[in-house]
Amino acid sequence: MQALHLKTGLDLPLQGVPEADRETLSPPARVALSPARIPFIKPRLKVGIGDRVAIGSPLCEDKSDPRLRFCAPGSGEVVNIRYGPRRVIEAIVIELDADEAAVDFGARSHEQIAEMGRDALVTHLLAGGLWPLIKSLPFRTIASPEETPPAIYVGLGGLEPFQARPEVYLQDKLDRFKLGMRLLEQLAPEVRLGLPMERGETLTALADLADFEFRGPYPSDDPGVHLFHLKRAPAENRSWFIHGQDLLLLAEFWRTGRYPIQRLVALGGDRVRRPLYLDTRVGVPLSHLVKGRLRSQGEVRYVVGGVLTGYRDRADGFLGWEQTAVTVLPAGKEKEFLGFVRPGMHKHSFSRSFLSALRVAPLSMNCNLHGEVRPCVACSNCARVCPVGILPQLTFKSALAGEVEESLAHGLLDCVECGLCTYVCPSKIELSRFLTAAKRTYHKEQTA
Repeated sequence: MQALHLKTGLDLPLQGVPEADRETLSPPARVALSPARIPFIKPRLKVGIGDRVAIGSPLCEDKSDPRLRFCAPGSGEVVNIRYGPRRVIEAIVIELDADEAAVDFGARSHEQIAEMGRDALVTHLLAGGLWPLIKSLPFRTIASPEETPPAIYVGLGGLEPFQARPEVYLQDKLDRFKLGMRLLEQLAPEVRLGLPMERGETLTALADLADFEFRGPYPSDDPGVHLFHLKRAPAENRSWFIHGQDLLLLAEFWRTGRYPIQRLVALGGDRVRRPLYLDTRVGVPLSHLVKGRLRSQGEVRYVVGGVLTGYRDRADGFLGWEQTAVTVLPAGKEKEFLGFVRPGMHKHSFSRSFLSALRVAPLSMNCNLHGEVRPCVACSNCARVCPVGILPQLTFKSALAGEVEESLAHGLLDCVECGLCTYVCPSKIELSRFLTAAKRTYHKEQTA
């Protein structure tokens, strides 16, 4: 088995990381699909207010490819369609029935995988709304059903702060995970799974499926990082990937014939009383998720997804279709008396400018930038943590100047959008946001 020893990246010693505690969340009264949070699609509604839907009924589709459908995470009545600026569809809200109905797509067995064939499997996943879980590198778009990738990488995740760890979400689901791997084998000539070198009993049971081992800080668990270090030819840059929890959904759909709605969500952050894992469902309201679990003092912010790669939402928002983590952090608006002369024992700093560099215990995180945006000072902090060895500061400047070819030469398409360059920048420049936007602009130009 091949071994990867990755030295670049950064592990953040932060408070509020979920422990092994796990609870089942009470059923919500409403759920919602949030099309605005699904990148690279232009949603077209398939329902209106007052319509009744079942679990798995299509709520919207992509205008550019109507085969990409996004289904109802609950059964009941559509009671609201929330619009944002420029008529962006923020949420399609469903009031749940007491007894929920579900669309039956047909349950299948292990033996039927090989009998079905690749084309029929693609059609089945498209019809059930599960195909958009499979992504294509380097742009991280929804994979094209017509293409056959060189390989599919399976990312287990868990190294980003506050994200669900694979040892937790794979507990008692190894058979389902192996079924998902068999499904992927019908879609590509090679399926690549990487396991951390330090792993417990649960992940060790998957050793017979793994192609390589890896060791390193965040984001050494990212499929884009694995591809960067393992690719043997330029054609492999078009490989696909899927996350571990999403692979479980594919297997559940195949096994039951019903659109899967169950999710394990990691609830963490400095403002959560007891960070833990919650067994809940797709589209659950954030207010229901955190009810009775927050510390009362101060204003908070909700980050849905990873704390470095997710997005900010309101308390009346809903869990995103693909998201598996909710982090609640202090807004950080409180003024700190004589903060400029304090040694910073409780503030994490990559540049080791605070005395917190001498601490071993986890540190608190809030949403205060601790400074304003300033010009780049060429400190190269971003280059030192970049997991794929690009020069983010130069890539950012060339993209900002409209020099597309130069930004590509600096490695724009190798960027895995991990957010570390933004985190370590002393000038508070949103490097990751600029690089991601530049990648999407280039993708739009190439597909026009």
